[in-house]
Amino acid sequence: MDIAIILPCYNEENAIAGVVEQFAKTFPGASIYVCDNNSTDRTANVAKKAGARVLHESHKGKGHAVRRLFNEVEADIYIMADGDGTYDAAAAPKMVEKLIEDRLDMVVGIRDQDDHARTSRKGHRFGNMMLNHLVNVIFSGGVCDMLSGYRVFSRRFVKSFPSFSKGFEIETELSIHAMQMELPVADVPTRYFARAEGSESKLSTYKDGWRILNFILFLFKEGKPFIFFSLVALMILAGSLYLFLPVFFEYLQTGLVDRF
Repeated sequence: MDIAIILPCYNEENAIAGVVEQFAKTFPGASIYVCDNNSTDRTANVAKKAGARVLHESHKGKGHAVRRLFNEVEADIYIMADGDGTYDAAAAPKMVEKLIEDRLDMVVGIRDQDDHARTSRKGHRFGNMMLNHLVNVIFSGGVCDMLSGYRVFSRRFVKSFPSFSKGFEIETELSIHAMQMELPVADVPTRYFARAEGSESKLSTYKDGWRILNFILFLFKEGKPFIFFSLVALMILAGSLYLFLPVFFEYLQTGLVDRF
């Protein structure tokens, strides 16, 4: 089957060559695409020299880069990873095998918890855990590592995915879309490495965490509007009762309404 490795990148000149080379060794016949997300360094040139086909996306944000890759690249199976060298290319064959044998639409590479704890900030891990729990409660899902950027997709998934996200919300949108459409999905454990030397994380713990939370609520509103607005109405009702009842009880005791 025709396999494409798709790598959204922003300022990863120190890591992208190694990532391209690792996937080229793992899948010798696969096409490797790097989407340069308007980098200010030599990411595009380094990726091209390493053997990748380079696409360019001028709108900043990982969501924009992934959408460009989904639209431009033609393949039967898509392997998506970050260009920072944190994901293990050796795990991809097992993920592809799982996708084919079980006739799935998406396989998520679940990052090893010990590796994640050793290489990531505590705020990232805590936020990931809380957002996973929130999505599982709202959408009745069973995601373990919703923010993992290591995934394998079927062509059917990629070409029917209605993307709205702009930045790091893209992984959240991918997971929630699969839940809402009840698509066949599986997880495969994988190693998670420290970023390549000279490569820096683009994820802001609070700013991007807040954006992801807002995006979850947006998808909740769009996907389950009756439940969403019912909860909003209950919150407003609770606030109204909190303000009204003390005045009402005072009136029953005194016959007066002193606090209009």
